[in-house]
Amino acid sequence: MKTLTSSAMAFGAFVVMLLAIAAVWLFQLVGGFQPCPLCLEQRTGYYIAIPLTLAALLLQGPAPRLARLLVVAAAVAVAWSAGLGVYHAGAEWGFWPGPSTCSGGGGDNIFDNPNGLLGALDTEHVVSCTEVQGRFLGLSFAGWNVLSAGTAAFLLLLAALIGPSRRTAAAPAAGTGAGTR
Repeated sequence: MKTLTSSAMAFGAFVVMLLAIAAVWLFQLVGGFQPCPLCLEQRTGYYIAIPLTLAALLLQGPAPRLARLLVVAAAVAVAWSAGLGVYHAGAEWGFWPGPSTCSGGGGDNIFDNPNGLLGALDTEHVVSCTEVQGRFLGLSFAGWNVLSAGTAAFLLLLAALIGPSRRTAAAPAAGTGAGTR
């Protein structure tokens, strides 16, 4: 039976993160779903973790310690996204209030707009974080983010704990070899 290596787990997390971020962009650009401010903030963890994971995968051979550090940093970034997803899903279900910036009612500075109230309404549309924009297989987008970001964070943490695979040459035992009699 083959064992999973840290690079396989990091690559798995990389694929999960790429698929997740591609899916949200597809739903937004093709499906017409508009993200709320909290949805957009959840993407930040992916935007940080994806390049860190790619760099870690490329550096596992030449710089394994740096690669492990990058994997840990990527895990923290995507775990932050999963945490935001839990908060967002809880706000959608009404377990707690969503952030005040996600009210969906426009900004507080509508009178600062040179065109007045009507100009503010034309230029600003904030989607509410407490209203589910859509469900796919019974989960909201925030719920899917919890699953994908949580899975990626778990895989990255496992990859960091296992570390790079070590291929050590058969070293002579202590006290043997040149110079000993």
